[in-house]
Amino acid sequence: MLEVVKARYHDGYCVWVEFNDGVAGLVDLSDALWGPVFDTLKDVERFKQFEVSAVLHTLAWENGADLAPESLYSRLAKQDVQPNTPSLRE
Repeated sequence: MLEVVKARYHDGYCVWVEFNDGVAGLVDLSDALWGPVFDTLKDVERFKQFEVSAVLHTLAWENGADLAPESLYSRLAKQDVQPNTPSLRE
């Protein structure tokens, strides 16, 4: 089962994510924020307030919005990210 294990805000609507299979990288979610549940997340300050849900194992927000880990993974695959991509340094 595919799970997000770590995530950090990068900038704009970009988030660095790491999956339980070691694949990691930046995901641009600017075109994923459509529909009523995502309207408030178009405010970058609210968007930044995601967490990795211990229940859903993906990005989730306080208002109930979340993104399927498979969707996030697919976005990385389109960018040709390799396993064990170094994480962003804080």
